[in-house]
Amino acid sequence: MRTIRGRLAVWYTVAMGVTILAFAGIIYLIQRSRSFAELDSQIRLQSEFVATILSESYRARDAVVAFDPTTNRMGLVTEVSALLDVVRDYVLVVGEDDNILFLSADARALGFEDVERLGQNVLQNAQGLPAFGVLDFGPPVGELRYFVRPVTNAGPSVQAVVSGVPRAAGALGAQRLLSVLLLIAPLVIAASTIIGYALVGRALKSVDIIVDEVEAITDGRSLHKRLAQPTTHDELTRLTITLNAMMGRLERSFQTLRRFTADASHELKTPLTVIRSGVERALTHPDSPPAVMEILEEMLVEVTRMSEMVDSLLTLARADEGRAPLHLDQVDLRDILSEVSETASILGEDASVDVEVNVPDEPTIMEVDRSRIRQLLMNLLTNAIKYTPTGGEVQIDAAAANGTVVINVRDTGIGIAPGELPHIFSRFWRADPARSRTGERAGAGLGLAICKWIAEAHGGSITVQSRPKRGTTFTVTLPLSTGGNGRDAVSSDS
Repeated sequence: MRTIRGRLAVWYTVAMGVTILAFAGIIYLIQRSRSFAELDSQIRLQSEFVATILSESYRARDAVVAFDPTTNRMGLVTEVSALLDVVRDYVLVVGEDDNILFLSADARALGFEDVERLGQNVLQNAQGLPAFGVLDFGPPVGELRYFVRPVTNAGPSVQAVVSGVPRAAGALGAQRLLSVLLLIAPLVIAASTIIGYALVGRALKSVDIIVDEVEAITDGRSLHKRLAQPTTHDELTRLTITLNAMMGRLERSFQTLRRFTADASHELKTPLTVIRSGVERALTHPDSPPAVMEILEEMLVEVTRMSEMVDSLLTLARADEGRAPLHLDQVDLRDILSEVSETASILGEDASVDVEVNVPDEPTIMEVDRSRIRQLLMNLLTNAIKYTPTGGEVQIDAAAANGTVVINVRDTGIGIAPGELPHIFSRFWRADPARSRTGERAGAGLGLAICKWIAEAHGGSITVQSRPKRGTTFTVTLPLSTGGNGRDAVSSDS
């Protein structure tokens, strides 16, 4: 089970099963003990009943024992024997010298040796006192629970009365009860599992709500949201309070980081502009020696690169803070593609890469920020040329359908490894410079992050498909109209 609900339901089932089995075992032992106690009471009463009949008969007749010519043995007189024939179970009347004076119907079913053994063992163990005992006669009788009741007022010829009942009779009721409990146990466990699963799901419903609300906070700009606090005042309430406090701390940290990034980027623009202007003036000085000119050219390249990176950082920082609104206008996409085509031809010629921009034949009117869409396309185009070897091809095409415009930027470059695809829109992430045709001048890793922000700010999306050595295709999907609200978005890792 991969869910807490499933695991709790399983453990609940196991606990219920163990509880039922333990309950059944305890009930069985209690019932068995009570059944044996009832048996002891029964055989004691039977012995008392027989002893009472013998005593009363002796007082009435002065003798309850007579010689039986049919068996040539001493036995109870016929009238007394007839009274005792109604007694059930195993009843023996033992006389002097261990003679058996009377056997009940069940006792007569025993073999002669068993009867003799019972009489002898009884008298030996009793020692003239009331006593309980057990003898095993084997199948079908099994163990016999008996009680010896000495008789002293029925004449000298009667010594004791023995009453016995098979122990199986006492265990039968307990076994039946145990069988019934075990029979209904699966039904009870199944019902308990279903009910427990439902109850656990209801109890964890608040957890699902918390998870959904946390999942809705997908980026740094959503940290102002807070979880609804349950009114149950239990562990979930504590969890919600803790998560809200954590998100508050994260929100403050993100705000501080954004302000720092924006302020630092803004403050760096002025000195970089001054440095760039100074280097450009120095490059035009006629008296600068060649060695100095070479150094100044390298400095200008690096200052230009730093200026571009600072501009990108400032753009993303403002977007994170919601201070980069779009200036939406009704624009024909063909005009933007035509502008990009001119720049693309120059970039492609310098890199010895064939760049083709396919402009739609029909007008494609979109409600977009013209400069941002141009920036998006130029970033993708520059990135494609950078990773396309000499002699390769880069192609841009666009098509409108179902209220959206799909722009594809394809190249025949070296492609992107599958492990790198999930990270290409992350800030400051760059592919291995060795994979770039111009690896010595790799970018800052912010271009694609800006592309993602621009696409999402217009209510669209950007995706990528790539295979190593097979080229890469970036697909930008934009709505024809954003609703005129000028909203903005942030990259996924902000």
